[in-house]
Amino acid sequence: MRELDDVDRGILHVLQADARGATAAEMGDRVGVSPSTVRNRIGRLEEADIVRGYHPDIDYERAGYQLQMMLLCRAPVSERSALVENIMRVHGVVAVREMLTGTVNVHIEAVGESSDAVDRITGEVTRLGLEIESVDLVKRVHVRPFNHFGELRAEDG
Repeated sequence: MRELDDVDRGILHVLQADARGATAAEMGDRVGVSPSTVRNRIGRLEEADIVRGYHPDIDYERAGYQLQMMLLCRAPVSERSALVENIMRVHGVVAVREMLTGTVNVHIEAVGESSDAVDRITGEVTRLGLEIESVDLVKRVHVRPFNHFGELRAEDG
């Protein structure tokens, strides 16, 4: 794909802020192009794997999963990617980040209904071959669009 321009970055910014609610017409108004141009650009961004999906922002606590946790783990670099594939199959794991630097090189986000779920998830992670450095309970996650994806290009109103 060609290099991103201001229109692409503006569209990415709007998608990050509200992918489900923003229509092509609204995005076009915000970035100064037609709705069909927005749809074409989104299609190209998806084909280039820049936009890899549209995921809901779930309030796990309201959904009955009171415990959201971050497990900071160590994995041998040579085995890290294979271990991550297995970790993604653990019930309750919702995201895994492979880190390039540091000894704590796998960060796992998981959710559970009770302390039993914490024990089960940590046990499975350990059995799969990761060393857990710490388990931290999350109070709240705050997310915002990456502003370099056209916050200024995607003007409000």
